[in-house]
Amino acid sequence: MPHAHSNAPEVTFAAVFRQALHSHGLSLEQVREHLRTHGITVTVATLSYWQSGRSQPERALSLRAVDVMEPLLGFPTGALRSLLGPRHPRGWTPPQSPTAVRDVYGNGSEVEHVLGDAFPYFNAGLRRMVIHETVHINEHRFVEETRVTVVVRAVRSGIQHLSVIHCLDSPDAGTIDLSLPYGPPPDVRFLPEVNCVAADIPLGRALVINETAVVEYTLRAAPTTKVSYLHERRFTTPLRSYLLHARFHPQALPSNLWHYYRKQLGHEPPNRHRLTLDDFHTTHLLPTRCPPGVYGITWDWD
Repeated sequence: MPHAHSNAPEVTFAAVFRQALHSHGLSLEQVREHLRTHGITVTVATLSYWQSGRSQPERALSLRAVDVMEPLLGFPTGALRSLLGPRHPRGWTPPQSPTAVRDVYGNGSEVEHVLGDAFPYFNAGLRRMVIHETVHINEHRFVEETRVTVVVRAVRSGIQHLSVIHCLDSPDAGTIDLSLPYGPPPDVRFLPEVNCVAADIPLGRALVINETAVVEYTLRAAPTTKVSYLHERRFTTPLRSYLLHARFHPQALPSNLWHYYRKQLGHEPPNRHRLTLDDFHTTHLLPTRCPPGVYGITWDWD
């Protein structure tokens, strides 16, 4: 005989919040605008993390947002907030320390502003091991395509997505296309606060701890009048290997090329090392060691 409550809905903050959004036909963007009219700034990325259960409201501003959302979602005062789990104890850190992330992004970075409560949890369940990316600079001197291959290892079981954030040379979100070699394209979110796009790339299945997965995707930009001068990648944990391969159109070759490393966004690189193009109009960066920080190639045009 089946249990009477075997099909009872899950009663967690994330599940109830998600169901209430669906029942009222509300998008995360509409919730964000509603909060903004009450003087509360919470990003779509943060709301997405709340509804998925990847993080929960804890800061004072976030708890105020929950209070304001309750009447919008048809809840009596205190009902939604009562579903929040206990606040993490003082000194607690998620598997990926916020300090390690801020060591690369800097304190109070725009990315932290965009992600809000989700910032310390950004890919906290995964460790990137190897990254190989190829950027194509077209005849108009613009990075029109970036192909990325990432090898990740799960640091806890149940991880199903790799979250990626890419900064754009073009401010027009409509020019961005992110595609996968398999399956449908993921939903791409434009973060106007930092001129970036974000997406959750599926891993194919939920990983168990220490299991690895290979992620491939291509980011393309439509023609624009903008000109590109660099490409860089940020790591918050050490990598086994990083390869950045840049290919220039034969009708648009740079006059000078350098590669660089800096420990934190916003800091000037202590040194730049000159690069040269080969006969195929390509150059690359392949560090012998990959500690956390920012790696890139920059170039000049005549």
